[in-house]
Amino acid sequence: MFSNDLPPGTQPVPQNGPDKNDWYPFTSHVKFETAEFLFTTSQMPQSHVDRLMQLWTASVLHHNERARFVDHVDLHQVIDTIPHGDIPWKSFQVQYAGKIPECNAHGWMSKGYDIWFQDPNAVVKTLLGNPDFHNHFDYVPYREFEPTGQRHWENFMSGNWVWRHVDILAKDPAMHGAMLMPIILGSDKTMVLVATGQNDNYPLYFSIGNIHNNTRRAHCNSVVLLAFLAIPKNGMSKPEVWQCPDGHFKHTAYALAAYIADYPEQVLLSCLVQGWCPICMSMSNNLDRHNSILWSHQHVEFCICTFVLAELWDQYSVVGDLMPFTNDFPHTDIYKMLTPDLLHQIIKGIFKDHLVTWIGKYLKIAHGEAEANWILDDIYQRIAAIPLYPNLQHFPEGWQFKQWTGDDSKVLMKVYLPAIKGHVPLGMVHAAFQHFHHHHRVFQETGVRDNGPKGFSLPWQHSMNHYQHLIQEFSTPNGLCLSITESKHIKAVKQPWRCSNCFEALGQMLITNQHLDKLAAAQVNFESHSMLKGSILSATTEVEGSDVDDNEVQVHDGPCVLNYVHLAKTPGTSLDALACHLQHPNLPLLTRCFLHSQLYDDTSQSAANVALLDLSGAPVSVFCSTISTFYAPSDLSGLGGMHSECIWSMPQWRKGPTCYDTVFLEWDPDIPGMGGLHWFSNISDGPDKDTGMWVVQPDYDADGQRELEVVHVHSILHGAHLIPVYGHTHLPTNVQYTNSLDVFQAYYVNKYIDHHAFEIAF
Repeated sequence: MFSNDLPPGTQPVPQNGPDKNDWYPFTSHVKFETAEFLFTTSQMPQSHVDRLMQLWTASVLHHNERARFVDHVDLHQVIDTIPHGDIPWKSFQVQYAGKIPECNAHGWMSKGYDIWFQDPNAVVKTLLGNPDFHNHFDYVPYREFEPTGQRHWENFMSGNWVWRHVDILAKDPAMHGAMLMPIILGSDKTMVLVATGQNDNYPLYFSIGNIHNNTRRAHCNSVVLLAFLAIPKNGMSKPEVWQCPDGHFKHTAYALAAYIADYPEQVLLSCLVQGWCPICMSMSNNLDRHNSILWSHQHVEFCICTFVLAELWDQYSVVGDLMPFTNDFPHTDIYKMLTPDLLHQIIKGIFKDHLVTWIGKYLKIAHGEAEANWILDDIYQRIAAIPLYPNLQHFPEGWQFKQWTGDDSKVLMKVYLPAIKGHVPLGMVHAAFQHFHHHHRVFQETGVRDNGPKGFSLPWQHSMNHYQHLIQEFSTPNGLCLSITESKHIKAVKQPWRCSNCFEALGQMLITNQHLDKLAAAQVNFESHSMLKGSILSATTEVEGSDVDDNEVQVHDGPCVLNYVHLAKTPGTSLDALACHLQHPNLPLLTRCFLHSQLYDDTSQSAANVALLDLSGAPVSVFCSTISTFYAPSDLSGLGGMHSECIWSMPQWRKGPTCYDTVFLEWDPDIPGMGGLHWFSNISDGPDKDTGMWVVQPDYDADGQRELEVVHVHSILHGAHLIPVYGHTHLPTNVQYTNSLDVFQAYYVNKYIDHHAFEIAF
């Protein structure tokens, strides 16, 4: 396709959109919302849809009306006619064509296998044409620096790989002026076992590097299911014209850039032997070494041409009779495409399978089986006694569960250090805190690991040696983590499988995915034309919709700001009743002092020297919660990286004990670090050297009572998570998470709880 460049500053040509009342193929806003709720949100079984439509029709039949759909067949037919997101699934069958042995023939040699795929060009067109990605999309490579001059990596287009590749494309005059679109693939062949029962089929996911990392993490249709096993082998020698999220048409050249996979799949893709590194040439029995030569496509081809198969396998880890799929792509090297995998390498691998397991083994070596179990029970109880925090899973029995999940590991990583300190050597605490490779020798010194390099020849640990290089290549690893494809796997494979009849389910699953894509595309189209503002009730009655209920955790699409707070929508009891409940009769006096300071901007005088307002009979509402919304791109967040949590001050939490959360207050934004924290005072001038966390103690007045003051709600910056400093003694059984904030003399300020806390409590 040939086209002419537009003058700089030209606005995109307005696209023809639907009329405000044109909900085609749906007859109304209500009908679209009903279809989206039934098929996407609730994933209601077909028989239940039929039953619901019958009940709906029966309830309105006396008004001569009927349900929005006749049955599930009618629902599916309407979804099929959506003109957006219509990328058909295609399939073909493959079968082994070689000679089948007469004896001991493998079963797979005589079977046929269906391969399903979507046209990659159509998938790219859909991603690029999504207006949701406007302002969350990079069209050119860039380099970002801190005021100090330090390089900053955040999104894929800020990485070194993109800069090198545009230099390669610039050598071709046909590519001049084209936008580079890096292709990101991801797969995990073990994930589809639940769905199909076959271990030789697995989903292939697709995204593009221009989309911002936080958008990819928010799963806003930025990662799509491309194929089951099918990998189209086509390159691009000339750029093509595509419409982009900003509405402009741009010359676009795409190239395979990155592949998201766990370690077993990485060595499979690289055609290397299990136990070796797929990125560098470190020997499998000495993976703890540094600065090894990196693999490259040219180096592997040279080895294959030089050595026999046995030498390739034993000395170079190369499977010489296999070829990586990237060999047919221009400017593509599988060994330089592999990305860090935070989920399996760090969260599950190094933390759960290594650190936690090794510390348990150390306790048994040092103390014997019986005493080690006693110490582990105390560690479990310490974890169970940690105060609640939004989105922090509570473990009433520590981590005594049979099967760990990635979410379990993520939570335990945030609270593990204070729980083990005092029970293990400080070297192990330091290894868990920072500089693992500097302190990990303590596990050899205590007999947990074998002496010599083989004791730490572990691929997951070795992968950390490459993180700095890979971050510089592809930017922050949270935007290329396998947890993104696993989350997509739930929606694209597991849930559609549950909606099938489980017999030859793959074809049914892909039809379900096609319906989901159509509904998602229709929603994007309606939203881009401001047709889905407010709730369905407010849109129908033309009144302002009510606020959403207070939830512990929500995600927001922006705008991207540091933080803001708003109160719950339902007030609680009176001020005097609250003072009585808190057993603090000075609360009304403190409230009047606060109001005086707000009205007259005078905080220098004491309560005895100011004319206080009389609040008797005045309407005073007490809110037991507030929503704090803040920038947290590393947590579950919306397009703008915004995340919210509910901060509670409840006399009774869910018909149980009290719940009083702790918070960071911002009194002076110019004070660095922990300088603005009040009512808990810093014990020292810096963080604890063993855990990296600040340690604070409660403040008391002259009468030995806890300090209390009334402050403005907008001084709340963010929720704070405190963990008791347990010391070296065993925890009494009467200490629970409900009272642990009242019984200890010192607390760690948990900066690992989320991104925002880490930035505050540095």
